[in-house]
Amino acid sequence: MERLRALYEQFVGSQPTEIVLMDKAGSNRQYYRLHGERSIVGVIGESREENDAFIYMARHFREQGLSVPEVYGVSDDHMAYIQEDLGKKPENILWNKIRRSALTHAFTSEEKELLRRTMRDLVDIQFRGSRGFDYNNCYPAKCFDERSIKWDLNYFKYCFLKATGVVFNEEKLENDFDRMTSDLLSVPSNTFMYRDFQSRNVMLVGDADHPAECKLAFIDFQGGRQGPYYYDVASFVWQARAKYPDDLKKDLVKTYLEKLREYQPDLDEKEFYDNLRLFVLFRTLQVLGAYGFRGYFEKKPDFMKNSIVPAIANLRKLVINKPFTRYPYLSLVIDELVNLKDFVSEDKGLTVRVMSFAYKKGIPHDSSGNGGGFVFDCRALNNPGKYDKYKAFTGLDQNVIDFLQKESTIDKWLEHVYALVDESVERYVKRSFTDLMVCFGCTGGQHRSVYAAEHLAEHIHDKFNVRVELSHREQPDHERTLNPIDKP
Repeated sequence: MERLRALYEQFVGSQPTEIVLMDKAGSNRQYYRLHGERSIVGVIGESREENDAFIYMARHFREQGLSVPEVYGVSDDHMAYIQEDLGKKPENILWNKIRRSALTHAFTSEEKELLRRTMRDLVDIQFRGSRGFDYNNCYPAKCFDERSIKWDLNYFKYCFLKATGVVFNEEKLENDFDRMTSDLLSVPSNTFMYRDFQSRNVMLVGDADHPAECKLAFIDFQGGRQGPYYYDVASFVWQARAKYPDDLKKDLVKTYLEKLREYQPDLDEKEFYDNLRLFVLFRTLQVLGAYGFRGYFEKKPDFMKNSIVPAIANLRKLVINKPFTRYPYLSLVIDELVNLKDFVSEDKGLTVRVMSFAYKKGIPHDSSGNGGGFVFDCRALNNPGKYDKYKAFTGLDQNVIDFLQKESTIDKWLEHVYALVDESVERYVKRSFTDLMVCFGCTGGQHRSVYAAEHLAEHIHDKFNVRVELSHREQPDHERTLNPIDKP
């Protein structure tokens, strides 16, 4: 702490008035926010090599015009340093900005554009960041090589696969791992590979309440090395907890590809998608190893529920219609793995179907044949659709959300809705009923009803161990299913 105080005084010219421990990151580094004449982030690390890697990369990337925090000072022993504070609010972290949508599987147009901007900036980091980069400064490895690949594959094998109880022939599995390693190493590796590129490491610099006006900045790249750019695309787009729907994944990859052509105009698109699919498989196996260690060995249930299950879902979608025939034994193991009962929802029990609709097109029909349920009329609430500036938007967009929260009583109104629906859900579960329908109607099925349906779906998903099917009849592109996150 004295090293941080000294660095702060050396840079600012006065002592910090307060030093506050920040949330712990994925590594063993400790982060502090130093308050005073300026707000600055202080870092204390356990590894000088790791600290030096970050400091070198941050300074190099800034020289290349990339948006990363500036390092203001480093202690003599290189075990502490101070850097630019990119934002104090939780919403300044991209993950915190989108995490509600990760639950509902319905991302706003504003959030989608933030994600697209992230993909475009990633290309610059990988290509512009590699210019003049001395990879001898990387830690713990300077390149994506056979050793690092085998380490990650064995991480999956020993920390996840064995822990699940799946019985496998180790020699046959290693044979497929050898083929995969050869295939991965055959992909060009002449760019900077961020390695831990995910939404938690993207910052919104500025007023997080107006993200369109913020610039994006990037942190925690000290594990980076020379390697294939596909790895980072797979890391970000297939991040398990983000749960991006398939159409959004395709959109983000397309955005990345369009930007990539600025650096590689003659890129073979088929080859790009084939290579990307291989790296999605590899990255998914790697993160399952990490999640397995946290869940099975460190006994952290959050990783079992919120990380492993969606990662298995990604793996299941990847292989369901197109197995990896190059790795026949691994494919057999994966097939058994993704069908384990711990990772498969049996889809028995109650399903709550939540829908928004426009009254002018009639009240939705209950397709279950059971009838009943709820229909709530949102038309008494203040309507943003009366104003021209909201007509092109829906209840999924931030400006409409802000209007409804400030200019209407919708949140208080929803509390009464929750009370009514919660009682029915509890009774339906106890009586083993299978269907409950809840509909929200407004004039056009665009603003108030969409907002209400989104919030009720999230509320039920968070509170009850039931399946929720969310749809917006007049906005059909946003149909989503929210599966149970807990076991009975």
